[in-house]
Amino acid sequence: MTIPLLETLTKIADRLDLPIAVSLFSASPAPDTYLVATPIADTLEVFADNTPSVEIEEVRLGLFTTGNYLTWRDTITHALVDAGLVVTARRYIGFEDDTGYHHYSFDISCHHPF
Repeated sequence: MTIPLLETLTKIADRLDLPIAVSLFSASPAPDTYLVATPIADTLEVFADNTPSVEIEEVRLGLFTTGNYLTWRDTITHALVDAGLVVTARRYIGFEDDTGYHHYSFDISCHHPF
């Protein structure tokens, strides 16, 4: 049985001692560094026989940190790749003046037999 992508991301976050939430981080006060996982898509690949054989899960993982985002970027990227996930994009979203957090995102894809 395959492990859903959000569950895998939660395990990675736990290993890195990073709080994680799905879609909205609502803990108050927010920690100095945390993750937010937002599902993007769940698609089924159909081939010549019109029967799905591969499920593709995609999630955008947002990193929010008041510290050095570059160190976390590299640590998280290695943890994702080591877990067998595909990182399809990484981008710096910007510094949020109102909160004091750097926002960095990872787009992640995972393929499972259907």
